[in-house]
Formats: sequence, C-alpha cells, structure tokens
Amino acid sequence: MNQPFSDYEIDCFRRAGRVISDVREWAKTAILPGVEMRHVLETVEDMIREQGAEPGFPAQSSRNSVAAHYCTSPQDTTVYEEGDCVKIDIGAHIDGYVVDTAATVDLSSDGRWAALIQAADDALAAAINLVKDGTPTGTLGTVIETKIVSAGFQPIRNLTGHGLGRWKVHTLPAIPNSANRGGPLLRTGMVFAIEPFSCTGEGYVFERGKSEVFMIAEPPKRPRAYDAALLADILSWNGLPIARRYFTDHDPQVLERTINRLARQKALVRYPPLVEQPGVMVAQTEHTIYLGPDGPEILTL
Repeated sequence: MNQPFSDYEIDCFRRAGRVISDVREWAKTAILPGVEMRHVLETVEDMIREQGAEPGFPAQSSRNSVAAHYCTSPQDTTVYEEGDCVKIDIGAHIDGYVVDTAATVDLSSDGRWAALIQAADDALAAAINLVKDGTPTGTLGTVIETKIVSAGFQPIRNLTGHGLGRWKVHTLPAIPNSANRGGPLLRTGMVFAIEPFSCTGEGYVFERGKSEVFMIAEPPKRPRAYDAALLADILSWNGLPIARRYFTDHDPQVLERTINRLARQKALVRYPPLVEQPGVMVAQTEHTIYLGPDGPEILTL
C-alpha cells in the first residue's frame, strides 16, 4: 500500500497533474467525428512532453463497448464517428510520479450518451466527497454503484480504481466500482485514482482484441540474446506501460519477435482491450487524488 510521500514527491504529482489536466481538456475538444484517433493520442503525448512531463502510460481512447486499453498501433487509421461514446484515458509523470485521468465525450448529434456520462461523473464526485483518513475503500465502491444504478445504468464491476506511485500506474489500494463491505482503509498521504465506469449492459468486461499496451514485469532472461538497442529502449521506461508506437525507429519484425519472446518468458505482460458485450455503451471518468492532511486534493481537476 502507498507509503507517505515527501514534499518533493507530492510536488511532482501536482505538477504532473496540472499538465495532464490541460492536455485532457484539449483532447475533449479535439475528439470529433472524422478525426483520426492516432492523431489525437500522439498529439496528447507530444503535448505532455512539451509541458515538461512524460507520458505515464500510452494514451488510450476506447469507443462504445470498448471500456479501456484501446491504444492505436503505428498504422491504425481508426477515425471517430458520429454517435460514438468515446473515452480518453491518459497519464503523465514527472520523475516517475504518475497521475492518471479520464473523461468521456459524446459524439452523438442528439446527446444520447449524456445521461450515461453524467452517471459516471456523479459517481466520481460522490466518491471523492467520502474520501478521508480511515474511509474503507468498499464505502467508495458502494456509493459509486448506488449513483450509477440510480441513474438507470450499471457500473463495470470488474474494473477498479487504484493507487499510484513512482514508476507505478497500478498499486494498492484497489478502489471498487461496486458495492463492497470493508476493504483497505484510505490513509493520509496516499495518492490514488478513482475511476467509475457506467454502462448500458450487465457491467462486466472481457479481454478481446490485439494488445497494443505492454509492460515489463521482470528483468528479461539472457538479455544478450536480444537486439541491444531495442531492449535498452524498452527498459528505459522503468517498468511503465509501453506501446508499439513508441518503437517506430526499430525494425517492426524485430520488435514483434522481441515482444513475443519477452511474453513467453513472462518478462512482459500484454494488456488487450477490455470490452463489454456488442452494442453496450460504456462511459468513464477519472481523477487522481492526494489525501493530504487537510483532506482530499484533486490533482487532475
């Protein structure tokens, strides 16, 4: 579980939060019918760097029944379409201290996904209102589910919020999106993300599709057997999630062989898209919170 952070570390989180908040708001205006998704995600990452931070993980944009982890490949030509319910999930870090935020954009001409998005927004606000030292994480899950169900939708029950740390996007505590008794207690000094998902389906997602997001889980065996420059590039991310589009300077066939070999060794973990049933619409919202001595501070507001 998160240990209390120093003043310097909290300052890094805060600075990264200011960067990613600005970038998220730009992305919400850039997501329009006919716009190429890859352009938005690559621009997001460029903007993060221009403002003095680095991506905390590959920028992702999941449409409609895809809840999370859709990340464009270097050749992806997907464009947003009228009627889409579009999630934008992005992160940034300064000196390894990662913040995470997400929002949903309604691309329908008649605002048909507005209530679905509002349900996720309201659930997030209600959960943040309960954040204080000693609050069980299950209490947050209960209010998230209550808000979403009362609006006529279902939460995604097998996705959770999470702690954040240095070079870590997902740490303890997990923060459920459904009613839960007890659970770990929130403590002053923690940094964590709360991320409700609301949907028009049953509220469960499954891995489906090709992975574009990966993470090094442990040092590779026999590192001399790999292309030295490519392996050094992969390892330079210090265990943060990575994507194929990060490595376009390398031979794509060598990259594929490297990914597959690392995966077979269990040194690399793949993160495929997480998808509800066809026809189900999913909305997401997310903020990173610092539980300081004076209460919760939303770092990504």
